[in-house]
Amino acid sequence: MKKHLAFVTIMALFFALALSGPVAAKTINLTYSIFFPPTHGQCKAAMSWAAEIEKRTNGQVKIQVFPTGTLTKPQQCYDGVVNGISDIGMSVFAYTRGRFPVMAALDMPFGYPSGLVATRMANEFYNQFKPKELDDVKVLYLHGHGPGLLHTKKPVKSIEDMKGLKIRSTGLSARIVESLGGVAVAMPQNAAYEALQKGVVEGTFTPIETLKGWKQAEVVKYTTDSRSVGYTTAMYVVMNRGKWDKLPADVQKVFDEVSQEWIDVHGETWDADDAAGREFTLSLGNEILELSDSENARWIDAVQPIIDGYATSTKEKGLAGDEYVEALQSMLKVAK
Repeated sequence: MKKHLAFVTIMALFFALALSGPVAAKTINLTYSIFFPPTHGQCKAAMSWAAEIEKRTNGQVKIQVFPTGTLTKPQQCYDGVVNGISDIGMSVFAYTRGRFPVMAALDMPFGYPSGLVATRMANEFYNQFKPKELDDVKVLYLHGHGPGLLHTKKPVKSIEDMKGLKIRSTGLSARIVESLGGVAVAMPQNAAYEALQKGVVEGTFTPIETLKGWKQAEVVKYTTDSRSVGYTTAMYVVMNRGKWDKLPADVQKVFDEVSQEWIDVHGETWDADDAAGREFTLSLGNEILELSDSENARWIDAVQPIIDGYATSTKEKGLAGDEYVEALQSMLKVAK
């Protein structure tokens, strides 16, 4: 009799569960640290990525975005992901100098024509070489801005015009300034406007999007279209390895699919912002100066030692620097 009652009870529970439908999956709450402010196009693109993840997982995944470095500072973002301070992070490889010697190849002045090309190349490069320096995270995708150009208070049409000019720059762009005969002045982007306004510096090396995004078109008069030596700044979107490994396979699939689609979203956003910067500076009566073919060739020759130096220094570390440079130059030829 007892066995019969137990059987009836179990069957009743079974049918009750069946009628109530499938058990709802547990919500997965994740945090996302981004150094861009919420008004920046790249932060908006990242937030739309997070929203798409939530949509395609039917709300199973919810991602809380922390912009402007409020959760982890830009330089701490990568370690913050590794150590679980944030589950996902977006920042710049070059903010932790020497940490990513393979990925540093992307920032060389190869002459990137656009943000879309730079972004696609960054992902192709990573997928080709899969450097061990990123093994402690799950790489979701990468992106990079359009060509870094020269913006000045007086016209620069030749290397001779660059001689002695004080140019705001950081990291790699500082080496480009010095190769062209200018004086590099290290300075973060948020200090550039006042420095240009007060004459502390006479120009800045930066993507043209900053002329509107940071209003720098108000304090410069000329842009030298130096995209023949245009550099990019490669940026990562990575996830804590432990958190990734614990995600259900179907959720991982959604992350991979959406991340692949958002490569072009970020690249196109960079280009749209560059177009807006160009339009804004011209609307203020500023000029965009084109270099002659012969002058472009001189600028390319001037920065070549930077690329050669990268190949040599990485080779000394046991890395295939020559191969990285050759791969990127081949990708660029196809892209152009």
